Amino acid sequence: MIIDCHGHYTTAPKALEDWRNRQIAALNHPAQGPKASELRISDEELRESIETNQLRKMRERGSDLTIFSPRASFMAHHIGNFETSATWAALCNELCARVASLFPDCFIGAAMLPQSPGIDPRTSIPELEKCVRQYGFVAINLNPDPSGGHWKEPPLSDRHWYPIYEKMVELDVPAMIHVSTSCNPCFHTTGAHYLNADTTAFMQCLTADLFKDFPTLKFVIPHGGGAVPYHWGRFRGLAQELKKPLLKDHLLNNIFFDTCVYHQPGIDLLARVIPVDNILFASEMIGAVRGIDPETGFYYDDTRRYIEAAPNLSAVDRARIYEGNARRVYPRLDAALKARGH
Repeated sequence: MIIDCHGHYTTAPKALEDWRNRQIAALNHPAQGPKASELRISDEELRESIETNQLRKMRERGSDLTIFSPRASFMAHHIGNFETSATWAALCNELCARVASLFPDCFIGAAMLPQSPGIDPRTSIPELEKCVRQYGFVAINLNPDPSGGHWKEPPLSDRHWYPIYEKMVELDVPAMIHVSTSCNPCFHTTGAHYLNADTTAFMQCLTADLFKDFPTLKFVIPHGGGAVPYHWGRFRGLAQELKKPLLKDHLLNNIFFDTCVYHQPGIDLLARVIPVDNILFASEMIGAVRGIDPETGFYYDDTRRYIEAAPNLSAVDRARIYEGNARRVYPRLDAALKARGH
């Protein structure tokens, strides 16, 4: 199988965005805001939004299954308060669950958490449990910066986050470390904030001993790890100066990187620097970079082409990147596939 570990519902029917706009417009007068029950999207609308977009491209490009979560830039945890985020997250997760139920062989869910700046992460646990236990989701997206580009929360290594980690370990689900929209004009959302966050999350883990407390905790750092593979020597050197173990022992039993890197030299570098066992196939298809590369004539986010062309990957390596690693990092996904005879 070819499993894409990084998909977002970026093509949801417009009614979802309209509902959100009404919710935001009523932030100062919540009683005037829309009720969750007022969002009405039919199964036919969901099917059309998927069949003409993600599913069509999956078939064209030859991928089989996508781990599917709400649109990352729509999470916008900095907007409103916890109640705002809780209602919004529940709606978005329910839509992803419905997509997975309509296309069970092609999509499986990952949960958006109802995070809010300065709010105890424990408040996200009921939604996390609901998504895993009721919807069959296999992962979560964890935003290390719910303030939207101002970085007001403690680092990921801080005990502030431990309630989430304890629940992740209990349920055996990994987290993709994924920020949302930047409201800081210094940081473009997809071109700077996302990549900055990937690099920052890795460094926060490097400087601490989080995985001594949680030896089975798993993080997927998207977008190829931001600057991490390109500056692997810097990170190795910093770990050495901080008297940390070698990175392969300190972090690589717990941190994994996806292939949302949109040119061949980037994938070639990722595959040379990062051990194959720590690379998971992903495309973030119909995401931040949707155009066609004039140098190749293919879509930038058609990442399977780069994996196929990477000169130092064997057929066995590719099988691990496409399927084997995802089944190991996402145990609930593996169990779901085995239940279906895969």
